[in-house]
Amino acid sequence: MGKVYLVGAGPGDPGLMTIKGKTLLEHADVVIYDALVSPPILGMINPQAEQINAGKRRGRHSKHQSETTQLLIEKAQTHAVVVRLKGGDPFVFGRGGEEMEDLVKAGIAVEVVPGITSGIAAPAYAGIPVTHRAYSSSVTFVTGHEMAGKYRPQVNWQAIAAGSQTIVIYMGVHNLSYIVAQLVLGGLSGSTPIALIRWGTCPEQEELIGTLETITQQVEEQEFEAPAIALVGQVVNLHCLLSGCRPQML
Repeated sequence: MGKVYLVGAGPGDPGLMTIKGKTLLEHADVVIYDALVSPPILGMINPQAEQINAGKRRGRHSKHQSETTQLLIEKAQTHAVVVRLKGGDPFVFGRGGEEMEDLVKAGIAVEVVPGITSGIAAPAYAGIPVTHRAYSSSVTFVTGHEMAGKYRPQVNWQAIAAGSQTIVIYMGVHNLSYIVAQLVLGGLSGSTPIALIRWGTCPEQEELIGTLETITQQVEEQEFEAPAIALVGQVVNLHCLLSGCRPQML
């Protein structure tokens, strides 16, 4: 019986991959990876390892979640080192908790290896700190895409608007118009700055800067598409000053 490692690949820049995660990729027997793992990180995988794409993108699921979990169980029964490679961090909107729970119930040894989540890294590469003493002492990470039949209550956007100075929204582009409307109903001004960051930390990273009042139209006009992180709050105003200091990608 082998062991499954839930490894966070980080947001895309291979220089942000942890040393422990890289070492596991180099020694893995099997790697089951997600759609948003960048090609340079996939290039770190042991060339002798079996590689399986289990990626999920909106409307394009190569494997259902139950199939992926069953595959992990089967591979752990015949291989010593099985890596489940996930974009960002496995436990931040990555379904890592669900997979780990199922593996433990099946009697499979499992370990989580954290990764840098895109909700922190993408804004950093865009020159936007999620906290700043002059602008924000609180930050909320929230999903903009809730699965059907999930637990209730749903995301209370109006409460988040009232209770957090920086809001980081994962997978929110598709529902952006609804989210923006709810944040305004929660008390945020239409002039509140918002940034959309696509392909964060990758060479093709792009930012779209606007306000809650203008961003929906900007997205339509510029045909701005996922995958992207949305960042709402006064910290977005630092983008113009700090974006020229973007880290170099390795």
